[in-house]
Amino acid sequence: MKDYQGNLKDKWAVDNLIVDDGWDHSADAVSTDGAQPAPAEWLGIGTGTTGAAAGDSALETEISTGGGERAGGTYAHSAGTKIWTLVNTWNFTSSFAVTEAGVLNASTAGALLSRQVFSAKNVASGDSLQVTWTFTGS
Repeated sequence: MKDYQGNLKDKWAVDNLIVDDGWDHSADAVSTDGAQPAPAEWLGIGTGTTGAAAGDSALETEISTGGGERAGGTYAHSAGTKIWTLVNTWNFTSSFAVTEAGVLNASTAGALLSRQVFSAKNVASGDSLQVTWTFTGS
């Protein structure tokens, strides 16, 4: 997280939770049965504080104003690795206490693939927040 002058304010890492809908989405993506789901390439942030749970189907309180709107992440995957990432940087025009983030498969609504809740990251107008979501297979 950076302030309006570009100074680093905070950096942290948390493990993500792939929710039940996310597992279903992943199975459908490799299945030959039925329609293929839309790619999970959207990142959302919010102010919800209820812990992430396997049954989650959306962010609790997704931000939809002030520069915190859901955004298509920049996707990266190197051939031969079991790692892929999505990255987005939000530039705020309002203040929020960001406490949750998630990966979804649509610009609005859609299926939630993964969600996490963390301690408040307070952002103000002029601040930016970058989320890098990393999935590592084993």
